[in-house]
Amino acid sequence: MGEVIEAWARIEDWLDRFAPISATVLASPADRDGIASAEAALGLALPPELVESLSCHNGLIEWANILPKGPLLSLAGIVEQYQERMDIAEDVDGFTPHGPDAQPWWHELWLPFAASDGDLQVIDQRPGPGFARVGEAPHDNPGDFSDGWPSLGAYLANVAAALETGGAVGVWHPYLTVRDELWWSLAGATELNGEPLRTAPANPLTT
Repeated sequence: MGEVIEAWARIEDWLDRFAPISATVLASPADRDGIASAEAALGLALPPELVESLSCHNGLIEWANILPKGPLLSLAGIVEQYQERMDIAEDVDGFTPHGPDAQPWWHELWLPFAASDGDLQVIDQRPGPGFARVGEAPHDNPGDFSDGWPSLGAYLANVAAALETGGAVGVWHPYLTVRDELWWSLAGATELNGEPLRTAPANPLTT
């Protein structure tokens, strides 16, 4: 079992036990034909770990705060976000880094897998020491891998561990809403839209 599949199994187990409404929002797996069609539209092969993740869940069936930095994208969402960034970057000189150590606003070898308010989480497919790492492509700033993860599997494993142990993913901590839905927020959060949040329970089977 690969790291991505194992991490999703752990996340699913926690959701089933403590946030069953959130568990129902995970979409069914993508099929091979859908993956092939998306790759044809992108003109790129999807990273193996992203294929593994899509083979677990092809995004979400509706918006939900399952992952801390943004909802999971479906194949259609990946293609849409990628093509939109490619179009915009060409018009605004977005492919050019503006500084010796700076990232560009966008790169054709960044593959998005989650999105929130125009900000994307991406997998870096550029050859070199950062290959396969996970970072961010904000809508209003250059890309940023400084607080990222070495791989999608490592990111999802961090999510699983945070749920199981009451830990964090970067600055984001897991909570439950009054409807027992998973919600990620900053440390010390006590409410969401005027309703109380409570710290998400650790999974006693893993702690």
